[in-house]
Amino acid sequence: MITLKNITLRRGIKVLLDHTSLTINPGENVALVGRNGAGKSTLFALLNGSLHEDGGEFTLPAHWQLAQVAQNMPETDDTATHFVVSGDTRLVTLQDKLQQAEASGDGMAIAQTHTELADAGAYDAVSRAQALILGLGFAPDELERPVNSFSGGWRMRLQLARALMCPSDLLLLDEPTNHLDLDALVWLEGWLKRYPGTLIVISHDREFLDAVTQVTLHLEHQSITRYGGNYSYFEEQRALLLSQQQAAFTRQQDKIAHLQKFIDRFKAQATKARQAQSRVKALERMERVAPVLAEAEFSFEFAQPLQLPNPMLSIKNASMGYQTKHGGESHTILRHVSTSVLAGQRIGILGANGQGKSTFIKSVVGDIPLLSGEMTQGKGLSIGYFAQQELDVLEPGDNPLEHFIRMARGYGADAPNPTREQDLRNFLGSFQFGGDMAAQPVGSMSGGEKARLVLAMLVWQRPNLLLLDEPTNHLDLVTREALGMALNGFDGTVMLVSHDRALLRAVSDVFWLVSEGKVQPFDGDLDDYQKYVQDYQREQRAALADAAPNQQTQPSSSPTAALSHKEQRKQEAAQRQQLAEKTRPLKKQLDKLEKQMADWEAEKTALEASLGADTSPAEWAESGKQIKTLQTALEEAEMQWLETSETLEALMQGLQQP
Repeated sequence: MITLKNITLRRGIKVLLDHTSLTINPGENVALVGRNGAGKSTLFALLNGSLHEDGGEFTLPAHWQLAQVAQNMPETDDTATHFVVSGDTRLVTLQDKLQQAEASGDGMAIAQTHTELADAGAYDAVSRAQALILGLGFAPDELERPVNSFSGGWRMRLQLARALMCPSDLLLLDEPTNHLDLDALVWLEGWLKRYPGTLIVISHDREFLDAVTQVTLHLEHQSITRYGGNYSYFEEQRALLLSQQQAAFTRQQDKIAHLQKFIDRFKAQATKARQAQSRVKALERMERVAPVLAEAEFSFEFAQPLQLPNPMLSIKNASMGYQTKHGGESHTILRHVSTSVLAGQRIGILGANGQGKSTFIKSVVGDIPLLSGEMTQGKGLSIGYFAQQELDVLEPGDNPLEHFIRMARGYGADAPNPTREQDLRNFLGSFQFGGDMAAQPVGSMSGGEKARLVLAMLVWQRPNLLLLDEPTNHLDLVTREALGMALNGFDGTVMLVSHDRALLRAVSDVFWLVSEGKVQPFDGDLDDYQKYVQDYQREQRAALADAAPNQQTQPSSSPTAALSHKEQRKQEAAQRQQLAEKTRPLKKQLDKLEKQMADWEAEKTALEASLGADTSPAEWAESGKQIKTLQTALEEAEMQWLETSETLEALMQGLQQP
């Protein structure tokens, strides 16, 4: 297990953790939450060994292997598959060992290393790596592409795949969802749920944290508080603790005031002096309850649009894509797009990366012209656009005030808000860009500060149509919630692309799906879309598995040895039927066990939550017995689930052997 005893951590002169103690048990999936600057990344630095404690004692099992996502942008001509396979450090070490044994001609060492390679999964390493790559959203034809041929966001996905490929006892993930779309996020959640080691993750995506973690560590006021549940449970329990603390503080203040009143009244009277002095000592001995200090929450709102045309815009039989340089051939991504955007609509835009979501948004904005068709804007249409990359609309060398002054001058007399410099400063101050921050170059700001500045610029423009392309990247939970509330209070129309499901659920009334060159309504909610994604990913894996044996089979030159294509398909169908019949009972047993474990886990969590300060000793004892019984049942069920899973995997491998 991981233990911190009276740990003190500093970054420079700033104390981030002060005499903090904590235990993380093996196999726990842990969420690390807290305000920006609270010390989350510093704690990660302690765990990965790049920072040492300034005081106290930190222990991590010596034999544990650590995996984390490298933050540097990979620069290599290796293929995507080879790059990810090399993330398996144990495999790389054994391969080096084999080369040395072969070079020395040591037959015994060669045989031993081959055995170790088999135990390390060397013979299915490529398929495991490719499953990771495909799960994170890459296309099958990109598996052998050089790493350097991908854009920055896709290369960071390969870094994530490489970290997942590495065999580990402790996995550290710092904002792993930032470069993912919703499809890849759904896949990652499923993978992390099956991860057998200890997981610690920093994320501002509440649904992601709820899905993959069972323990929450909250960093605040130089200490860590542990909560035995996911993020939603943490929020509920923290709110309860804060209300209890505030109530206790209020009661104590009343008592202090009463004692102080007695002291002030009678300290000068000889007959009451002794009683007054005893109350002075009582005040001195009293352990003071700290008040709940309300943190400065960030909030904003969109002003009423000056006009609300209906429809906002209309698109007829449009082709969308890109024109090659110098007026060359066009690259069409979306075809036959015909739709209308109405006043007051809340549209969530779904689809995997590379399907054309950003192309659609940029075409509506006018950043890229239509290749064909027509788009008609309603009279008085005013578009507010949040680009996926904040620097698309920000100048790194300019400060926030200069951005606002330039934007205001662009509007001239038609500016939707006051344009005096002091008015602009006041407006920036409402978005936490007051004082020196208004004069700080944008290039030196954090990603969250840049995103907040773009939001401020959007609000000032008073648009009636908001086009938001991944607005939550780099935003913390507080700002995400503020954005959701502001969008719900917005009277205009919203078109939203986001992998933040909490924001999509809170804002969107309808969904459009961008897929296979089309833009069309999606009949369902986010849960339906998640099932749609999982079904599609299952089909992709099945197709890849079907293709793998065929790719390895060399065509025979003998016509009598070669099966007809029709006969081959018939045999493959029979094999799949046999596989389904053999595995169906085991799959049903796994489903039953998973449901049973979920029910027991929910019952155990409810019992733990019910244990409060007002619980009687008898109730504590009875609840403790029930919790212990449930824990024993869960452990037995988990062992049975693992054994059944291994049996199922062995059966599937045996039936798939030629």
